[in-house]
Amino acid sequence: MTEQFTPIAVFAYNRPDHLLRTLATLLACDGFDERHVTIFIDGPRDSKDTRAVSDVRSVAMKMMGPNADIRLAGTNNGLSQSITKGVTELVNKYGRVIVVEDDLELAPGFLRYMNAALDKYEGNQNIYQVSGHMFDVPEFASRSQSILLPLTTTWGWATWSRAWKKYDSEAAGWQRLRADRALRKRFDLDGAYPFSGLMERQARGLSDSWGIRWYWSVFKAGGLVVFPPQTLVRNRGQDGSGTHGGGLVADFSGKDGALPASVPQLSNAFGVDRIDLADYSRAIWRQNGGWLGWAITQLRRILER
Repeated sequence: MTEQFTPIAVFAYNRPDHLLRTLATLLACDGFDERHVTIFIDGPRDSKDTRAVSDVRSVAMKMMGPNADIRLAGTNNGLSQSITKGVTELVNKYGRVIVVEDDLELAPGFLRYMNAALDKYEGNQNIYQVSGHMFDVPEFASRSQSILLPLTTTWGWATWSRAWKKYDSEAAGWQRLRADRALRKRFDLDGAYPFSGLMERQARGLSDSWGIRWYWSVFKAGGLVVFPPQTLVRNRGQDGSGTHGGGLVADFSGKDGALPASVPQLSNAFGVDRIDLADYSRAIWRQNGGWLGWAITQLRRILER
């Protein structure tokens, strides 16, 4: 690294109220320094977006002051390309990055946790990402140490250049998920969530998700991700205002109320605990709507054939 800090990338588009809340919680984080922030604002898709995108830029400038690096794209790149290009730029320059989107609420200890984990696991080649988010898993409610899991996240995360180099935007070899039932089952967390279906939609051009391609990149490398036992991030964007939202019965927003004030301890574990993974998978299954969510997914697959 050229400087002893972790740059923060904030990605925004056309929701000034959401960005205002996100930046307010970012500024309140312990150890925050506005000199380390780059805000990537995607350009408008059409004339209807022009005013909202301009308002987002105004919010960024007002909240962050002159020290932040605020980038307004000349065209609309879409979230996937914006994140891919922005993360690549910063990890190439600084060796690591913390990534926040414009619909997240952050706990006060979010940055302390992320930086501590980036320092601790930087040399561990098996760990590809640090997650600030954790789904509501009742079995983890009394836990104080971080947890290793074999899947990635998109809601408040961090990575290193050595891991991001493995990001495969072409998702080479994903077709193995079609042919290998055991591999597909493992990719889908024993059937808890249809990640393979998301990969299929991505390959067919029905969606444009950097997140599923990042998960596949880490999965096929056998990589792990560090998670807090209780979430340090709450997604406030599943209100219909975003380009990417929740499903008909899925609810991953988690509990309301204050986010944890304490910073999780970092585990010395080297692998995944099977019980932890089973508890996590059950929580995702429930929050995705259980059997009703499963049925809706199957119906959509039939209609999209």
